Amino acid sequence: MAEAHQAVAFQFTVTPEGIDLRLSHEALKQVYLSGLRSWKKKFARVKNSFITGVYPASPSSWLFVVIAIMGTLYARVDPSMGMIEKIKEHLPASSYLSHQGQSIVSALLFSTGLWFALIMTMRFILKQLLSYHGWMYEQHGKMSATTKLWLALVKIFSGRNPMLYSYQAVLPRLPVPGVKETVQRYLDSVRPLMNDEEYKRMTGLAKDFEVNLAPRLQWYLKLKSWWAANYVSDWWEEYIYLRGRGPIMVNSNYYAMDFLYVTPTPVQAARAANTVHAILLYRRKVTREELKPLMIQDCLPMCSAQYEHMFNTTRIPGVDTDTIQHYADSKHIVVYHKGRFFRVWVYQGGRLLNPKELELQFQNILNDPSPPQPGEEKLAALTAGERTAWAKARKTYFRSGKNLQALDLVERAAFFVTLQDDEEGLRTEDPVNSLDAYGKSLLHGKCYDRWFDKSFTFIVFKNGKIGLNAEHSWADAPIVGHMWEFVLATDCFQLGYNEEGNCKGQVDSNLPVPQRLQWDISEECQEVIQSSLAVAQALADDVDFHTFPFKEFGKGLIKKCRTSPDAFIQIALQLAHYRDKGKFCLTYEASMTRLFREGRTETVRSCTVESSQFVKAMMNPSQTNEERLKLFRLAAEKHQMLYRHAMTGGGIDRHLFCLYVVSKYLGVDSPFLKEVLSEPWRLSTSQTPIQQVELFDLVNHPEYVSCGGGFGPVADDGYGVSYIIVGENLINFHISSKFSSHETDSHRFGKHIQGALRDILALFKLH
Repeated sequence: MAEAHQAVAFQFTVTPEGIDLRLSHEALKQVYLSGLRSWKKKFARVKNSFITGVYPASPSSWLFVVIAIMGTLYARVDPSMGMIEKIKEHLPASSYLSHQGQSIVSALLFSTGLWFALIMTMRFILKQLLSYHGWMYEQHGKMSATTKLWLALVKIFSGRNPMLYSYQAVLPRLPVPGVKETVQRYLDSVRPLMNDEEYKRMTGLAKDFEVNLAPRLQWYLKLKSWWAANYVSDWWEEYIYLRGRGPIMVNSNYYAMDFLYVTPTPVQAARAANTVHAILLYRRKVTREELKPLMIQDCLPMCSAQYEHMFNTTRIPGVDTDTIQHYADSKHIVVYHKGRFFRVWVYQGGRLLNPKELELQFQNILNDPSPPQPGEEKLAALTAGERTAWAKARKTYFRSGKNLQALDLVERAAFFVTLQDDEEGLRTEDPVNSLDAYGKSLLHGKCYDRWFDKSFTFIVFKNGKIGLNAEHSWADAPIVGHMWEFVLATDCFQLGYNEEGNCKGQVDSNLPVPQRLQWDISEECQEVIQSSLAVAQALADDVDFHTFPFKEFGKGLIKKCRTSPDAFIQIALQLAHYRDKGKFCLTYEASMTRLFREGRTETVRSCTVESSQFVKAMMNPSQTNEERLKLFRLAAEKHQMLYRHAMTGGGIDRHLFCLYVVSKYLGVDSPFLKEVLSEPWRLSTSQTPIQQVELFDLVNHPEYVSCGGGFGPVADDGYGVSYIIVGENLINFHISSKFSSHETDSHRFGKHIQGALRDILALFKLH
């Protein structure tokens, strides 16, 4: 076997004259290059840590301070006010230095101390500046003198050429809102969902909580906010994601789609190679911290902490709670095809494999006729079923021998790749069903052809279409979306394909071939796999999915209405839901809190008194369009205000969640918190933002539009809605619900959304 031969670094024979060693120069060369790459990465990490550690100053600024201090000494001016002389008196090695040497060393020590003091001062000032959020509440297009001055100061103290994690130390901590404000905002949010008697009862519970229990719980949260980097994120990760014992497939994981209208090549191995190479290029940028931190208005940094676990990361199942396992580096990926698992090395001679070499590797896998080993084909169903069952199976059947080694390779892989043996994507002859099937395939597939525990599974279909399924606990969708934009743009506009649709480049003849993972799956383990598969299959079969492009108008026309596109769509969803079910419901819209250190998400409760009044006006034929338009503007303004509160740490749901966690730690019950945390989100929504507009030229290449991504329904009788605003004239929607619910129908709701968008636009009489 070729890989076995290449794995031997040397051979030896015993002769009468002694031992004869015959070294393999190629193998030793690979050992040397691998070690060299490892040391280079260690050095780069140390260098980046130092550069980030002194930001917003630069290492070269130290030299400037030293030269300035030395210059003043030679001019017989003492800027230290006697401190250099004090340092000179206490130098431990003063007896070994000349008088001039002592002066130079003392000046160097003083200069370095002064430099660090200046850095800490700049950081403190910048952190205080970034804690100001008044700019967000100003009228769009108008900027006060205070905000202009603030922006100028931010730019002065922000430094130049930041790396990915440069701003982490200067981001402010997420503030703990006041209990009174949170309780009042909660009561406002549930008013349209309750009758007078229900609301009166809830008000009584809330006020009792606010006066009696809340001050005690709030004290602990305040203490945590002073001590921890973020008072929410670790509890949110643990209790919302890692402690859930149900399947993460559909319930937690989400997906991203390929271009809607374009497939750059129909050659499966070539598309897989280009996009995998692009993903690895992105990983290199993350590892080297070469990505620029995401900025608002080109000067306000957002937290980059979630990028750390994008690659080489796996969710490990536990009986009571899961954990996230991250490895510093990984030199391989694991590929699944027709029930077999393969390890593919992504480095050769200390360099990344080029796309042509990766294409050869993937083609070797596609051409491999070997059948799956017993139990291998549906093994990944363990990651799709109940978490406790998977944890017990992992401890029982994967703790030694082949299974331990193979599982370790999967979990240590940079990411997981699935080469599908079927075709998906938009078909012009059947656009509705083809897009629906495409979305369902990415959401759950066959329930055994994705490793749902990996940070993400990259999927390549037989016709060259691609997609991605991401695990949710380690990061939120915008982080994965940023990588996905880079991958799509790099694949099409930089790497490209030749006339036959294959990758460009040359192939190293010494490439190791893909290696089959070896499993020893017992019959008992196979029964557990089948049990997990049955649970997952029942969940997948129940998903009613619909995705569609809305092409009648988009952001361009909505902006002419002088309203926020997101508020416009959210209010349309409220109208659509009322027409669909005849009632209002608790609505979740994901916002972000990444203006704060280790910030993740906050909830915007989109169903408000104002939006419900607008919906009722739209349903009332006696109301005039002028009255409806006035109510719409009030609803849009309220939605924007709620979004600002969420982004600036004034949201209510994470605060109430953390108060509930503290109450559980203290062993006290709160009827108010228990009721709040048990309320179902029957309409869960999220906008997929386009973060790198410069990568796509939608004016000259309008066909290169992203289809966005989606997620499963949060409530058994509710809807999950994801949407992406693409360019000026397109909005893509992804709707999920469950067939088992008699109240929901994803296609019906999709029609109501389209009708609501048209009806709201008609109020503005733009035509």
